[in-house]
Amino acid sequence: MTTIVAYRFSAFGDVAMIAPVLREFLEQNPAVEIIFVSRKNFQDLFEGIPRVIFKGIDLDDYKGFFGMRTLSQELRAEFKPHFVADLHNVIRTKILNKSFKRKGFKVAVINKGKEEKEHLTDVWNLQKKPLKPTVERYADVFRELGFPVNLSHHFRKNISKKSGIGFAPFAQHKGKMLPVEKSFEIAKILAEKEKIYFFGGGKSELEILEKWVSQIPNSENLAGKLPLKGELQKISELNLMISMDSANMHLASLVGTRCVSIWGSTHPFAGFLGYGQSEQDVVQVKDLTCRPCSVFGDKPCYRGDWACLEEINIQQVLDKIHP
Repeated sequence: MTTIVAYRFSAFGDVAMIAPVLREFLEQNPAVEIIFVSRKNFQDLFEGIPRVIFKGIDLDDYKGFFGMRTLSQELRAEFKPHFVADLHNVIRTKILNKSFKRKGFKVAVINKGKEEKEHLTDVWNLQKKPLKPTVERYADVFRELGFPVNLSHHFRKNISKKSGIGFAPFAQHKGKMLPVEKSFEIAKILAEKEKIYFFGGGKSELEILEKWVSQIPNSENLAGKLPLKGELQKISELNLMISMDSANMHLASLVGTRCVSIWGSTHPFAGFLGYGQSEQDVVQVKDLTCRPCSVFGDKPCYRGDWACLEEINIQQVLDKIHP
């Protein structure tokens, strides 16, 4: 059995996108196993994938240069790998890579396409073109190590009986989030026909969702109430998920649930559409030449009016849900 150590430590959505790649890679390479190293709380994303051994760590235990060197030594001693796949390409993984290379290991590193993404998000670039999907960038790392992998770009549909609609109305950055008043109205309309389950959000968002539930019959707030495994199970049972360009879209892909995704300052062209999700289920303002102005949605609005989100109307979202 050939053993590959692969690692990525953040962010949640990016790590979630790795899981379907590992599943298909290992199906096509039955003599390979993968030791996947990441934060402990991401373990449930990889449950049920044969020949993935999840190595959960606390990064506070491996601080700085010497911490990463210690991690490299531990991984070599515990798993005796043959190859190394860096799916992150940040300072700490570069230290890890150097430590492995010094011991003679072949190390392949993801090309995140930084320059291409900078060009894509230049507001003066009027010729926007789709970039390579992030999942293909992950697959390229294994191809560089000499292994074949052909991604299907289809998620595995869950065969369980499905009911209800999940709604994750929040995102980490303002540039990714539909104004809350619009999300409230969408939930209110949808709850007339199907039960709505709310997901995601920090403390202040939880207060908003609890208020919504008190005002919207046939709705339930699950945010902050389920462990990751429980969230994945519930999303797998839904007819549909509605999400911003956020991790919940990728969770839906993992468990075989269709997702209608809402995009503001970011754009599927950057390569982060949920695995197997349809571009037909993307809600966005198409005629804004300044879009996308950001890969992660963390930049202030160039125009100052957040037209990419303010100009999305409720009916656009509803039309995707019930075309």
